[in-house]
Amino acid sequence: MTDVHATEIPSEQEPDATAPPTTLMDASTVEAEQSQPGETAYEFKTPEGMPLDDAAASEWAVAARELGLDQSAAQKAVDIVANMVRRQQESQSGLVASWAEQSQGDTEIGGDRLQENLGVARKALEMFGTPELRDVLNMTGLGNHPEIIRAFYRAGKAISEDAFVSGSPRRADDMDAAKRMFPTMN
Repeated sequence: MTDVHATEIPSEQEPDATAPPTTLMDASTVEAEQSQPGETAYEFKTPEGMPLDDAAASEWAVAARELGLDQSAAQKAVDIVANMVRRQQESQSGLVASWAEQSQGDTEIGGDRLQENLGVARKALEMFGTPELRDVLNMTGLGNHPEIIRAFYRAGKAISEDAFVSGSPRRADDMDAAKRMFPTMN
């Protein structure tokens, strides 16, 4: 690319007929000159189910052009990144599944009473959580983490209705024993 300089010509002088003409360019003309005919127009493809963000694709096209990559090399880089993303998603899914297994085997919240205890935890989440918190727990898989379940389970137990504790009526002979030990008390 050549630098373009505007030369100011004083009005008193006639322009030199032998000098090359000076051209003033605006930014759009410079940009149009920089993109030369025959430049690679990249088209990127991602695996099925993995959307391609238009802004990211545009940024990568600019970077690939600056690096001098052809379509094949630029697509190979997209394939590598897509593979990395897929592996990360698989790793995250495995982690969430392991949290669910840990919760099922937990001595406090898991086992045969897991569903009942999850109901207690859900009650606390409904009372104290927001829809946004529920979305975060679902989106990240943290809703399966045993410590999150345990915290909401304990909160749910703390807010649950008190249970009636029944007692047995006094027996007459108990009162007689008390009167015998403390005859002056009523």
